[in-house]
Amino acid sequence: MIGWRSGAALAAATACLASACAGAAPSGAGSPPRTPGGPPATPAPSRSPAERLVAADAALRASLSVWLASDPRLHGSPPPAVTAAAAGERGIVHRMVVDRRFATQTLAALTGRLRASIRGDVAAGRDLLRLTGPPGAGRLRLAAPVAAGALLADYRLAQRRFGVPWSTLAAVNLVESAFGRVTNRSAAGAQGPMQFLPATWRAYGLGGNVDSPRDAILGAANYLHLSGAPARPRRALLAYNPSPLYVEAVLLYARAIAHDRLGFLTYYAWEASLPASVRG
Repeated sequence: MIGWRSGAALAAATACLASACAGAAPSGAGSPPRTPGGPPATPAPSRSPAERLVAADAALRASLSVWLASDPRLHGSPPPAVTAAAAGERGIVHRMVVDRRFATQTLAALTGRLRASIRGDVAAGRDLLRLTGPPGAGRLRLAAPVAAGALLADYRLAQRRFGVPWSTLAAVNLVESAFGRVTNRSAAGAQGPMQFLPATWRAYGLGGNVDSPRDAILGAANYLHLSGAPARPRRALLAYNPSPLYVEAVLLYARAIAHDRLGFLTYYAWEASLPASVRG
């Protein structure tokens, strides 16, 4: 049912990392500043990747809390402070996905909640990378993010109607299309934010529009429910995509979303921080 774009979120972010779009230092950032008429100032000691990850995560969680307080329904776009912190965290995590030595060294320096969550993110990313392979030579086209509040309302509507946990639907949406941001169509013809093949959409899409986030989320919940969810989530996800790697990745993301009040918004901010076009 799901086409070539499984792991679109990872494909976009890995391609972004390769092209240095995760955020570069400003011109001249490598040179210490000069004081007028004097020698260059002593440069600040560089931070380790783990220290940068801790700082980015703290900044992201703080900025997400401020965003939630100022926009409780999450109808607006994430503020610049959110996307800036998310880009920093995303870049380090996706380097950890592709560089095992870097990941081992970085994880060893982390502790507590952050170590556990990053370990899960790296494991999910590696599962998807094994499933999809490295980025290709084309471009991934990214649409503007759908409002986080609208997505949450759609996931919860689908959960009430079909019993599929909203966190599972959010994880599928993340993996399939980076929450609807990736708009390329697959060679197999899979379409929309939940990546339905046309025949499957006709059977399970409830007469909706495959490109509509709400209709696609409801169609996915319908399919997963009829395939065994919520009682048998692994069976349902294997029907959605017959790969154990896919199932494990979705379940890792779903658990993170379900167990952390900022889990969904963290992943949402990662994808919202991507540019409009990424070579993949």
